[in-house]
Amino acid sequence: MMSAAQHAEEAQAAAEHVGEAEHGADEAFNAGEVIIEHVSNSSLDHPILHLPSIAGIDFSVTKHVMMLWLVAGGLFVVITLATRRYLKQERLVPTGFMSALEWLVQVIRDSMVLPNVGPKFVNTWTPLILTLLVFILVSNAIGLVPIFEVLGLVDRYVLSNAADSESLINSVLHGGSTTTANYNVTAALAIITFFSIIVAGTMAHGFVKHWKNLVPSGHPWPIYILLIPIELMSMFVRPFALTMRLAANMTGGHIAILSILSLVFIFNQVFESALLGTGVGFAVAVPLAVGISALEIIVVMVQAYVFTLLTSVFIGMAINVHH
Repeated sequence: MMSAAQHAEEAQAAAEHVGEAEHGADEAFNAGEVIIEHVSNSSLDHPILHLPSIAGIDFSVTKHVMMLWLVAGGLFVVITLATRRYLKQERLVPTGFMSALEWLVQVIRDSMVLPNVGPKFVNTWTPLILTLLVFILVSNAIGLVPIFEVLGLVDRYVLSNAADSESLINSVLHGGSTTTANYNVTAALAIITFFSIIVAGTMAHGFVKHWKNLVPSGHPWPIYILLIPIELMSMFVRPFALTMRLAANMTGGHIAILSILSLVFIFNQVFESALLGTGVGFAVAVPLAVGISALEIIVVMVQAYVFTLLTSVFIGMAINVHH
């Protein structure tokens, strides 16, 4: 009986040990989960604001929706106030922020829109190109600022809220803040470009003539059997390329930075040495992450410029068909 009792106690201890090991494995650092949560939108399980579903569509406000509102609203308020303040002044020469804003408008109009769409439609399409550039640039840049990470530290160590609490700050932490890394956002911007091309061609040549201009005239009719499907396909390839290029570049940089920083926790976990993990962090991970972050600053500006430049080029192609 004593032997049976000892075996029972050993079995219970082994079961508890296995349970503790499984619990520890569940709490182990998961680099993939951390990276995906950072670059993706907040799930419907952690929305910022719960709203009822309409026609099977959940209209709850997620993190990317909130960031879209913040960027759009912030730009509207800042630019509107600066413009109204300038118009109330007696002098015509702008200063400060308004001077930089006027320089940006002139550069976009004279070096990007005018060479592509021509002088007749330059004032028609400059507002759209300028709006796309500023919105994409600010949306890209704000994703590099660790706003919500700082809020998370405040929530944990200043407000003393648990990681699984239902506080407003904790609900904001789920999901990344780079809205242009969301393919839905870049697809919406590309759709604006798609319809702008059709509108520009219609305004310049008329509705019927615009569609005729998709293929060059004067060729034997068998050639059009190949040209028409190719040109129609290219209409959809252009916005698709704009969608994928912007979102992929914004996502790739964050994945690279987080993957490198994850080496600190992976080495710490694998070798069970905090000293080794810290050494890898300071010697390898942090310098590489800083370098990629500096590269990301360039990518932020380049991708905003490329998207708007290609939009201007595509609109110009619909207007100036003979070129």
